Order: sequence, then structure tokens, then C-alpha cells
Amino acid sequence: MSDWFSPGRGVPARKRFGQHFLFDQVILQKMVSAIAPQLSDRIVEIGPGRGALTEHLLAVLPHLDVVEIDRDLIPLLTGMASTEQLSVHEADILKFDVGAIATALSSQIRVVGNLPYNISTPLMFHLFSSLALIDDMHFLLQKEVADRMVAVVGSSQYGRLSVMTQFFCDVECLFDVGPEAFHPPPKVDSTFVRLQPHRRYQLSTDEFEVLRRLVSHVFTMRRKTLRKSLQSLIPLAQLGQLPVDLTLRPQELSVDQYVLLSQKITLE
Repeated sequence: MSDWFSPGRGVPARKRFGQHFLFDQVILQKMVSAIAPQLSDRIVEIGPGRGALTEHLLAVLPHLDVVEIDRDLIPLLTGMASTEQLSVHEADILKFDVGAIATALSSQIRVVGNLPYNISTPLMFHLFSSLALIDDMHFLLQKEVADRMVAVVGSSQYGRLSVMTQFFCDVECLFDVGPEAFHPPPKVDSTFVRLQPHRRYQLSTDEFEVLRRLVSHVFTMRRKTLRKSLQSLIPLAQLGQLPVDLTLRPQELSVDQYVLLSQKITLE
């Protein structure tokens, strides 16, 4: 293992980027085993940092794309392999179109990464827009975020992220990772997750926009009943015609029920 990946060596972690560099080789091997990269895979790594996971992926893949925002890490990354094997995109992933890589390659892509804690939730919503071009995603996330992704209806952690993630993907928490695997160590545990896009729900563009606005709206008022929270979103005449119990609270509706509502509601 290169000294660049050891704790305390190389380019320092930047708090403003939410960086915590993973260096534990046992964990890295577990991640690679779970990802199971194949020679034919087109993989995009988000937030490679010092390249610890990148190094393992390059040992298998004939080509890898990585997206990194920290310009100080770019020379390290570009020096890890030839441009034929490694494409380094210096960019803010929240403004970067990963789907464009798939389009350019005329191929589906797989997305992996040790995600910065400070952008993991908005990044998931950003990636959802490109899922038609993504085969699967494997991410190391803050455990709290992973728990919200897989939360079941009725639980305290079930919310907007749960509904929208499960609308798009089957989610599996594979294993937890303690703070000691990172430098600097975060104050929380992490979880490695697999997200497999599915096509379970078929909504029109307008219906999906209703779903997006509906879920975002009601979970800002999760203590209120649906009757109270929906009064400010939809015409009153529609309330009595909705196929759900309006005395329920947002966290008591399943993904299926939110999808059904989005097909019945007309927004003003």
C-alpha cells in the first residue's frame, strides 16, 4: 500500500469537502468484493480522494472514470494510471452529469464511492435523474443516511429519503464501518450500501412531479395528519376523493400509497 493512503500522509483532508479518507485495506477489500468489478464494466467512482479504492479498481478494470472536486488531489489521481486507463474529471459531482459518461461510452455504467457526508443526501437525489443509465450503485455512507434509505413505513427514520430511494431502487445495507477506518476519523459510523435500480413503478412525467412535490411537502410537516398537510397543496374538492386514510401521518404511508396518491392528485 502506498504511503499516500496511510493516515496522516499526503494531501490533507478538507473539512469543507466533508473528506474522510478511507485507508483500512480490509474494508477496501470487502468493498471491492461486494462491487465485484468485471472487465467489461464501465465504472464511475465519485470522490476518489487519495485513490485508495481507485487503486483496487484499476487492478481489475481496463478503464475507470473518477470525479473529484479537490484540485489538490488531481495530480495524485492522474499519476495513478495512464489516460487510456483512467479518466479524471475535476468537477463538483452535484453539477456533474454522470449520465453523459454512459452516453459517451454507449454503455450502462456502475457508480461507486466513499461519499462525503455533507452531500450524500442531495447527491442521491441528483443521481436518481440518471438511473436509466445506471446498472447499480455501491456507496459508503454515513450510517444514519443508510438507515433512512432502508427505513420501513411507520418508523421514526422513515421519511422523504426513504420514499424516494425505495421508489427508484432496491436498497441493501451490506456492512458497517467504524470511524477508525478513516483519516481523519469521523464522529459517526458508516455503512456500505448497494442500490439496484428497479422499474417497479411506472409514472408519467406529470405524475412523478406530483410524487416529488407531494413527498417533499408532507414530510416537512410529519407531525400533522395528511388532511391538514395536504390542504395547502391540493384543491379541497380532491381531499375527500383520495384513496387513503387522511387521519394518517406522512410516515404511516407506504411507497405504494404515495405512488397511488400521485396518480390521483392534480396540483394547482
